[in-house]
This record gives sequence, structure tokens and C-alpha cells, in this order.
Amino acid sequence: MDPRGVRNCNPGNIRKSSEPWRGLAPADEQTDPAFFRFQTPEWGIRALAVILRTYQTKHGLKTVKAIIGRWAPPVENDTGAYAAVVAKAVGVAVDEPIRLDDTDNMRGMVLAIIRHENGEQPYSMDVINHGLLLAGIH
Repeated sequence: MDPRGVRNCNPGNIRKSSEPWRGLAPADEQTDPAFFRFQTPEWGIRALAVILRTYQTKHGLKTVKAIIGRWAPPVENDTGAYAAVVAKAVGVAVDEPIRLDDTDNMRGMVLAIIRHENGEQPYSMDVINHGLLLAGIH
């Protein structure tokens, strides 16, 4: 069976909230009690990228450690280990400032988060890039 995030087309495992995300599956298909379901993985990737960009632009989070600390709070996760895995995948130190307006950095963060959240990264680069494009990242 595919991981929950893959089944939900929500590879970042974005929790349900009042946010009216673009590309959500219809209300009658929102069957997961905790996480959103999107129509396609591209829409879930878009939401993931939008959240990460907001962490930098609105909340001023500049390092992988700070970003992952908000994405995966320590009450639910081993945030330090998560941040270390993501930083290594992106090719930066965990406390090194990273710019997510750089497409390669954003792509690296998205890929690493998808892998960590699901235990795999099953999407082609076309799917990843289309999701980023939907988020306005070229």
C-alpha cells in the first residue's frame, strides 16, 4: 500500500485546516481525518511549496533547522534528525541560511520533505516541476 501522503496526493502531509487550498479534492473525498486530500500530487506539491515560501517571507525562517522546526514540530517529530536529513539532501548546513526563492533550493527542500514524510519520493521530475510551477516557482 502506498504511504498516506501519496494516497492523499498530499506528499507533504499537510494537516487539515481552514485554508482553502487550490486543487483540493471535493469535500466528499476528504476522507482522511487528519490530512488534506488533493486532486493530484501536483496540487499537493504546490501547497507544500507555498507553505515553505510563506515560512520565509512572512515568518522570516531562513535556515533548514528553523523551517523544519515549524513544518514538523518537536511535539510530533524528531525535528533535529528531520532537519539534518533535509539539510544534507539540499547540500547546506542545518543552520546555514537558505533562499527558497532559488528554484534549485526549493526543489531540493520539496524533494527531501516528500521523501522524509513518505519514506520514498515516487514522483517524476515533471510532476515535481509542475507542482512548483503551479506555486509560481520557475
